[in-house]
Amino acid sequence: MTPQLEVADVFRQHKQEFLSRWGDSLSPQQRKAFRDICACRTAALGARWEQCDHCAHQFLLFHSCRNRACPKCQARARDQWLARTSRELLPVPYSHVTFTLPRQLSLLALENPRILYPILFRAVSETLLTIAADPHRLGAQLGFLAVLHTWNQQMGPHVHLHCLVPAGGLSADRSRWIRIRHPRYFLPGKVLGARFRRTFLALLSRAYRQKKLRFPGAFAGLRQPPAFDRFFRKLKHQQWVVHAKRPFGGPEQVLQYLARYTHRVAISNGRLVAMQDGRVTFRWRDSAHGNQTKLMTLDAVEFIRRFLLHVLPAGFVKIRHFGFLANPQRRDALKLCRTLLQTPEPSDPFADTTQKTAERRCPCCGVGTLCLIGWVPAGAQLLALSLASIAAIDTS
Repeated sequence: MTPQLEVADVFRQHKQEFLSRWGDSLSPQQRKAFRDICACRTAALGARWEQCDHCAHQFLLFHSCRNRACPKCQARARDQWLARTSRELLPVPYSHVTFTLPRQLSLLALENPRILYPILFRAVSETLLTIAADPHRLGAQLGFLAVLHTWNQQMGPHVHLHCLVPAGGLSADRSRWIRIRHPRYFLPGKVLGARFRRTFLALLSRAYRQKKLRFPGAFAGLRQPPAFDRFFRKLKHQQWVVHAKRPFGGPEQVLQYLARYTHRVAISNGRLVAMQDGRVTFRWRDSAHGNQTKLMTLDAVEFIRRFLLHVLPAGFVKIRHFGFLANPQRRDALKLCRTLLQTPEPSDPFADTTQKTAERRCPCCGVGTLCLIGWVPAGAQLLALSLASIAAIDTS
């Protein structure tokens, strides 16, 4: 059986070619992500030996890099995050609202991530909280989470926020839960889009006046105020896309929905089709033509460059909470919401996962438990290893 092609395979095979062309332009965080993905699940990071206490079969498990840009290292982080978040879901319908920056701003944001990504979060949060608080709309305080994505299906620049919002909120005096007025309607997309545009552009203008923005390459002309003013006016007269889906499901459906968005990277290993003659072919979904699945082929160096465009700055938080779900008040606010909704506290999601983490069943016999018997130091020369054993366990 042919092994599944992975992003790491592309990185390793074309490492020198990519670094010779683009190495000097990488940020420290991009360089670290590149290095970690190349080393992930290899002898470079060391390994651990485990043995089944029933059939005595031994397994070598290479260590993971745990870089949040690595496609193989997100499953465990996602599952742990979802387990924590499951305790914060309310027994009400939820709405998925997506706020998207115009293409030119997406390109500029990739050059100024530490400035424009926080502006995006702030503009979106102010938009949702303000419109929802309007008595003519919902008249309630929202609590929601927002997840940053910066790519499209072709790994091009497409900066947007996915917001998961309970379809309702707390009254101004926090004495009752206000439900949406129509089961299939949340908030108007055009109204949200106009407010989002106005708020974001005001914050962008302030950042420009304070000389916080970088304008490299094709954006160099925007350093001059007349050129920036023209750029600004063009953005001001565009329609900014905000898509608010009708409310759906309860907590279980919401968890499944969240799993598709929270810990994504620019492209998953499952979308890769082939790598041949220095080119990489992958599947992508064409939303402009009925979500048809199509194939795209890129030069391997260009594939790596596009992937690394979406590595976030060190320490940047890509999942944030707002309104009554903001960190300082989340626990008390959720307790109040459940009281008003007359629903009990959810069970502990870690109750079942702790035992599973502590005891891993042997994939060979399915009966015994794997026990640690030794460590292999990072960089050790590993000879005469059983490939079947190495591949038997996925440590993601």
